[in-house]
Amino acid sequence: MSDATPLKVVSLLGSLRKGSYNAMLARTLPALAPPDMTITPAPSIRDLPFYDADLQAQGFPAAVTALAGAISAADGVIIVTPEYNYSIPGVLKNAIDWVSRRSPQPFAAKPVALASASMGALGGARSQYHLRQVMVFIEAYVLNRPEVMVPTVQTKVDGEKGEITDGPTRDLIAAELKAFAAFIRRLS
Repeated sequence: MSDATPLKVVSLLGSLRKGSYNAMLARTLPALAPPDMTITPAPSIRDLPFYDADLQAQGFPAAVTALAGAISAADGVIIVTPEYNYSIPGVLKNAIDWVSRRSPQPFAAKPVALASASMGALGGARSQYHLRQVMVFIEAYVLNRPEVMVPTVQTKVDGEKGEITDGPTRDLIAAELKAFAAFIRRLS
């Protein structure tokens, strides 16, 4: 991939809540991306059934096929997720479980960046650490730094606009996206 080739990245959201702070974080990404990167939302994980090998044997559900196709077609994936009970939300883990059953496996050798936000002091750190373990197994390549973990996110958003407005947080997000672009190019 040449440095002139535009990068196509999808953001995979691990939250279903309408007023989700992580959805606000995901909506903020495109405006902070470097000029050579476009970021579009991956298909929603809302309609994925619970993973079931018997259901898979009947054929992959359309929602799974759409999500896997978006990940396969992307140059990179940014997973934006809250932390539930010190770990990954079940709906996100379910989506990864489904997608990882596709052949070829869409996450294999795929550059991935992580971002999270929470109302607490750690910004979703534990979710990211567990997500990194899952990414190792499915052979994705995860960007190490900078890490975007937005603590006390409720103080850093504009609820009306539905996006992150805090300057230092936006700077950190932009730095991660710049590093992610370089990471994708290095791996290609």
